[in-house]
Amino acid sequence: MKHWAHAWRALQHANYQLYFAAQAVSILGNWVQQVALGWLVYRLTGSALLLGSVAFLSQIPQLVVAPLAGIVIDSSNIRRLMLVVQSAMLLQATALAALTWAGWIAPWQILIAAAVFGILNSFDVPLRHAYTSQLVRDRQDLPNAIALNSLFFNLARFIGPPLAGTLLALTSEAACFAFNALSFLAIIGVLLHLRTSAQPHSTAPFREAMREGVAFVRQSFPVRHILWQVALLNFLAANYIPLMPAFARDIFRGGPEILGLLLGSAGAGALLASLMLASRRSVRGLTGAIAFGNLLAGIALVAFALTADIGLAVIMLFLLGFGLINGNASSNTILQTILPERLRGRVLALYSAANLGAAALGGLLSGALAERLGAGETLLSMGVLLIAAALFFLIRLELFRMHLRPIYARLGIVRADGKTRKSP
Repeated sequence: MKHWAHAWRALQHANYQLYFAAQAVSILGNWVQQVALGWLVYRLTGSALLLGSVAFLSQIPQLVVAPLAGIVIDSSNIRRLMLVVQSAMLLQATALAALTWAGWIAPWQILIAAAVFGILNSFDVPLRHAYTSQLVRDRQDLPNAIALNSLFFNLARFIGPPLAGTLLALTSEAACFAFNALSFLAIIGVLLHLRTSAQPHSTAPFREAMREGVAFVRQSFPVRHILWQVALLNFLAANYIPLMPAFARDIFRGGPEILGLLLGSAGAGALLASLMLASRRSVRGLTGAIAFGNLLAGIALVAFALTADIGLAVIMLFLLGFGLINGNASSNTILQTILPERLRGRVLALYSAANLGAAALGGLLSGALAERLGAGETLLSMGVLLIAAALFFLIRLELFRMHLRPIYARLGIVRADGKTRKSP
């Protein structure tokens, strides 16, 4: 009981407690919209390429916009900027719901809506990460808050797809989009209530701020290593999501309920990984979790691509979701722990680009390949490549740990047993 109570210690901070609840509702709405958008475009067109295109446009701005957004974040009042972004996302979801309800929605409009969401999300993701450090003043609780951020994201990921499947079966895609629009009211209300007073981290001109961020990444082996492995993991593994409507309908001969089951099982695995990370007492040991997560995700992706049994597919997606979050959330926790405060927005924006931007490229490629080779063959190829990449990073694991040790020592970070030496 003491062990699990420790897993929620960041919620002792009142501001973070409110933020945690509101973000959980908002992200749940995002997942419901994401599933409904994929189902809508596949229902209208039956095109796996368009499925990949929707995912691509939703995430590709992370590669271009997010690095620029990081500079804006470091030079802005984060709470006020979050209010602007969340309000814009509410308007986007409302417009999508209205067009769908009126029967005016067309594939080109879906693509535009996906692109608008991607641009706004390029600001939203690094903003949410950067704002956490203002809500949790005790740095010892920051890794736990980061793990809890991952937890509420994956709790929404677990609940959202089955909820979306139920809403699609009972109502329509428009109801899912309206649900997402309403969910933004929770986070907007909390942001209006909170009064954080942190000042901007940077007053440097735009170009100088960009050069400073790029120079830091180049000079820091651990940061550079984390960003590369996150990019490869998401490029090769996260592309399964846009292909799920094709698997649900064409391989498993189901409808929205099967789609919700498939995505929900991956969400369940991600949720378990988040719970395990939240229960950790120290950031040390997460390097091994990254290596294990990458390898597990690759093996599960290969097994899922080879099976036509829905029961085995659910188990493999559970393991895939577990492995992805082990890799991504562990990387994010290490990154936020070792980052200097003045560069937080810029580097976390690069992390978002490596995560979601790489997933966008992978989603577009998988959609194009699925048109020619088939969905199963596409994911099989990606899984084999991910296993090879995971083994490469496993070989370099000790080098990664060697560079982290002096940083952890300088920050005074100890293991759960209180020791400061040995591998991180």
